Amino acid sequence: MSTPLSAPLDLAFDYTRSLGPVLGRFAAGLRERRIEGVRGADGRVHVPPVEYDPVTAAALTEFVPVSDEGTVLSWSWMAEPLAGQPLTTPFAWALIRLDGADTAMLHAVHVPGPAEMSTGLRVRVRWADEPVGHIRDICYFLPVGAPDGPGTARPPGSAQDGVMVTPIQLHYRHSASPEESRYLRGLAEGKLTGQRCPACGKVYIPPRGACPTDGVPTVDEVELPDTGIVTTFCIVNVPFLGQRIPPPYVAAYILLDGADIAFLHLVLGCDAAQVRMGMRVRAAWKPRDEWWTSLENISHFEPTGEPDAPYESFAHHL
Repeated sequence: MSTPLSAPLDLAFDYTRSLGPVLGRFAAGLRERRIEGVRGADGRVHVPPVEYDPVTAAALTEFVPVSDEGTVLSWSWMAEPLAGQPLTTPFAWALIRLDGADTAMLHAVHVPGPAEMSTGLRVRVRWADEPVGHIRDICYFLPVGAPDGPGTARPPGSAQDGVMVTPIQLHYRHSASPEESRYLRGLAEGKLTGQRCPACGKVYIPPRGACPTDGVPTVDEVELPDTGIVTTFCIVNVPFLGQRIPPPYVAAYILLDGADIAFLHLVLGCDAAQVRMGMRVRAAWKPRDEWWTSLENISHFEPTGEPDAPYESFAHHL
């Protein structure tokens, strides 16, 4: 059996959040190097503030200033910091209860090593050099009395008050299943390979290794043509970040001839308003020297000019 394909996969986007009146005031206070909590129905002061009382669920509006010093309640050591964490050198994650608060917040504590950490340690905020109204305005915590450590990267700013931007990044390695790997290697040769269920006879592309209906292995591989029909579609008129082609264009589910499940791809080569359910289409392959183990080898699908398939022929595939 050939080795399954595996490759790095990086996902990244900016998470943009409207903070609302409570968290918005908390973030605005950080920009002024000030920390505020809110008082709950039972008199406890919550830091960071919560928008609704954890006991009564009533909206909370009584803001209470608290200190930027506090006490470590518990902690764990981060020996190998990950990208995007508050510090690039080993540090402690700690639950810290600020003076004047009744609940603890999770944050980083910058100390030389775990021997310098302890429950009950008194710590203070190391503020960002240029606060912008973001939780990262708190770079990390330091033992009270320790000199300021190094600053951290400037928090992401926002042109709009009450909006916080947080970059999100995921880095991992994706390994395809043996069935997917054969399907992807087939694409590199211009082949579309599915698998047939021995029980119900349905053909799935991409292959799954097992029938989702019958739960039995699918080992019978079927090479499919690059022609099919449009089952459902939408006309994309709205531009968005990362869009590869300008709108309007059509994203459609294509049911290949001989397959029993449709997959999503582009339909180009005609006016978007002409695309319809049942339209016959054919794959438009990229030049052969651009092929690799990807469905991106098919640039898009385009009309064949053949008569439309009757609705009854694909209704049960919707």
